[in-house]
Parts: sequence; structure tokens; C-alpha cells
Amino acid sequence: MAISVTESAAQHVTRQLTARGRGEGIRIGVKTSGCSGLAYVLEFVDEPTEDDQVFEDFGVKLFVDPKSLVYLDGTVVDFAKEGLNEGLEFRNPNVNGECGCGESFTV
Repeated sequence: MAISVTESAAQHVTRQLTARGRGEGIRIGVKTSGCSGLAYVLEFVDEPTEDDQVFEDFGVKLFVDPKSLVYLDGTVVDFAKEGLNEGLEFRNPNVNGECGCGESFTV
């Protein structure tokens, strides 16, 4: 099981961690939410937990709890910029459908 990050996403996360002034990396998880059932959750990690799975690409560490990893296995985290909007996006091969607003998904 694995999750990866593109070089542009790694650069974005590195900039955010530098601006924040601390942090080991980012935690990616899923929670029950939205009209399709699951939503991505992102947070900075200052201290990893004992059960975290850790993945590293381009010098950026991604922390994932075991329950979320089942839904995220094979996901590629990328950085997208469209007009004035920019942010991380998830290319998750496990997704069977997404809601119209793009905030939640089903597997």
C-alpha cells in the first residue's frame, strides 16, 4: 500500500511548512462527510503517532492512519493551479464516484 506526491505538490507543501515554521509533514486522511460519504482531511504533523504509515517523496513526508490508508492506497497527491484557485488535488484510483461540488467521494 502506498501514497505518492508529485514534485509540484511537494514544493507546495514545503513552502507551507516553511511559512509555518515547523512540522514533520502533512497527514492525509478520510472522514465520513459530504453527500457522497467520504471526504479528504489534511493537517500539519508536528509529531507523528505510533500507528502512522509514512510515505516520502521529494523530501516531503505524508502521514496516513491505517484506517484511511485502505481508501487512499494508490493515491497521487498533486498541486493544481487554475486561475486564482490553487491547492492540492487527489488522484485516487479507488474512487467510484464524486459529488457535484467535488468535496466528497465514494469508493
